[in-house]
Amino acid sequence: MTSRRHPALARPSTILAASVAAALLLSACSVAGGSGTQTSSGGDSGTITFLTFETPNLTPAYWNAAIERITDQYPGMKVKRLVSPTTDRTSYAKQLLASGQFPDVMIAVTPAGFAQAGDLYAWQPQELTQFEVPDGGAIGGKVYQLPANTQTIPMVYYRKSMFAKVGIAAPPTTYSQLLADSAKLKAAGITPFQVGGGSDPFAAVLPLSATVATQVYRNDPNWMVDRHAGKVKFSDPDFVDALNRVGTLAADGYIDRAGLSRNYADSQKAFLDGDGAMYPMGIWFASAADASPIKSDIGVFAWPTDDGKLVMPAYTGGGLEVNAHSKNLDMAKKFALAFQLDRTNLDANVMDDALFPAIKGYTPPSTTGPVFDESYALYQKALTQGQVVKAFSWESGDDALLPGMVNVVYGTVEDVMLGRKTAKAAAAYLDSEWTEQSNN
Repeated sequence: MTSRRHPALARPSTILAASVAAALLLSACSVAGGSGTQTSSGGDSGTITFLTFETPNLTPAYWNAAIERITDQYPGMKVKRLVSPTTDRTSYAKQLLASGQFPDVMIAVTPAGFAQAGDLYAWQPQELTQFEVPDGGAIGGKVYQLPANTQTIPMVYYRKSMFAKVGIAAPPTTYSQLLADSAKLKAAGITPFQVGGGSDPFAAVLPLSATVATQVYRNDPNWMVDRHAGKVKFSDPDFVDALNRVGTLAADGYIDRAGLSRNYADSQKAFLDGDGAMYPMGIWFASAADASPIKSDIGVFAWPTDDGKLVMPAYTGGGLEVNAHSKNLDMAKKFALAFQLDRTNLDANVMDDALFPAIKGYTPPSTTGPVFDESYALYQKALTQGQVVKAFSWESGDDALLPGMVNVVYGTVEDVMLGRKTAKAAAAYLDSEWTEQSNN
């Protein structure tokens, strides 16, 4: 593609690096870290804690380098990096809050619940001027999580050589083609879909996020808002259809049920090692794909619709949040904004986690790999020629699931794929849990 600039970023704006530099006219200081900490020397202004999480892409080295870039700019700033024991950093943040150890800063923690309870700082409009979607993820008209990145969740990554082996000339554009291709792959002894779960249950929800996009959100982009208002239910036919499609893929042997016991890292490795022809995953997988020796064999397509029209689930948000009651609130805010707007950090987000920074004036580096480039081109196509909808279970604002429902959804979709619940029974269960949690 000729340009990786988001269409909304095309208008002129102040060069980001210069604006950050002007805002942070601060001298550098030395950084030392170890055992999950990064601190800067000098001053007694206190230490802020920063809750992170680790994945095959987001390693300790990634986090420590990113923190160091910011502490180098602030004399006296000390940052202690906390690490969620699993990728479910929201549940861990709840544990820390309950024990009186709520972090000063955290990243990609679902703000629902925390925000309403007054535990998160509400960013002011003047603090959000560098963000392309300054009201992204707003709850009650206030933004509690910096709307820093756009992620497509999921796309479908596939092995070109496996498709060619069974005579599939091009990726499917309709759902009937997807089923036919899956049948060909299975008949040839190739697992059609690699889907994980285990200790990282978010991986199991991705096929459902895809079918909700094509069967529910495409027709009602505000479906989750309507669910909060009681206008729709999970037991409505369109949502049951989305659940049923995922269950049928597993029942037909297109999703390997045994693979659901693999955690996120192991499922990614399994796909890269050749276990499975297709891998529904968020855009962040493009980074691992481009770092692999088989990057030229990996293609990408959008989860197909019945009529072949392009629908892309995506989410803008996922940035840093600040504890409203932090003893070092000003420092925590400065760290969060600087971390999120630093050009080198943004480039690292692209290269290491394949994110699409939603920052004015930002253009990804020219050194991105072919899988990222193809993924980004597909997203741009959806923006201009197709339809971009929310990514189910990844929303974080007024259209987010109730705070306790995310893990319920994760467990329920696994039950459907494992044959423990029918789609109708699963939908009814989700409705009953929603009612119970709404009344709590």
